[in-house]
Amino acid sequence: MSEAQSEKTPGLSADEQQEVSSNQPPRAAVLHETIRLQGDQELERTLAALWWSALAAGLSMGLSLMAMGLLYSRLPDGESAQVIASIGYSAGFLAVIIARQQLFTENTLTAVLPVMTTPTLGNFGRLLRLWGVVLAGNLAGTLLVAWVMLELPIFDTKTDIAFLEVGRKVMENDVSQMFAKGIVSGWMIATMVWMIPSMEHAKIWIILVITYLMALGDFTHIVVGSVEVSYLVWAGEETWSNFLLHFALPTLAGNIIGGSLIFGLISHAQVRSDSGKSPSQLLKDEQPSRKRQGDQQK
Repeated sequence: MSEAQSEKTPGLSADEQQEVSSNQPPRAAVLHETIRLQGDQELERTLAALWWSALAAGLSMGLSLMAMGLLYSRLPDGESAQVIASIGYSAGFLAVIIARQQLFTENTLTAVLPVMTTPTLGNFGRLLRLWGVVLAGNLAGTLLVAWVMLELPIFDTKTDIAFLEVGRKVMENDVSQMFAKGIVSGWMIATMVWMIPSMEHAKIWIILVITYLMALGDFTHIVVGSVEVSYLVWAGEETWSNFLLHFALPTLAGNIIGGSLIFGLISHAQVRSDSGKSPSQLLKDEQPSRKRQGDQQK
């Protein structure tokens, strides 16, 4: 009897042992390959499909500022207000992710894994194409929705003031803070993307918890923050140069580093280090045993 067999709980029937095997969480290689395939599909989409999906995501992200402003305007002043109003930050992410719209910070992980798996100039070019179109579409949507929220007679004065306060709080960060907080934000979004395939039934809770913590920690995010800061620009409190140089560029760099270079590289290295094989080859090696398990269940 082998050591592995002697460690098993005695008295389990074949069906019970099969149930134990089927209840195991997916291996990191399976998660990696699932996300890599999603990224590969995104890299193959047409420019028009990417653009319209990204534009829709930018518009949907206005829900985050809208929800936070509505909550702040109806809560008493104090630190407890942020604890409650931060829940509203999740609204835009829920809409975008569940509707499968193109969000730039999601792509810092999903679209990067195919490039890490097969690091060719062609794949790198496809990644830059995807990033460029999605980022442009996201920003166009955020600027448009911020202008609509300011100019159209939709919200009362207290809510308009709350929108301004949210944007002012973002701009209190200096450039180094924008960058550092952007790294944390990019890492958190990548963590969320990695978790969802293994816990699809709990997707909403994963999105809520991660994005709520982002709001509570005042971490900077290029897409949500673009709604908040551009609202200040449209209102005449900030300039477009401050939007670009003080907020957008350092936050964007931080998001990319946190999502791609830190989380993406570490996750990819973890899977490659398991056996020295690529994640897709590890998955192929598992398929015969999975097929045998399926045959036994039949």
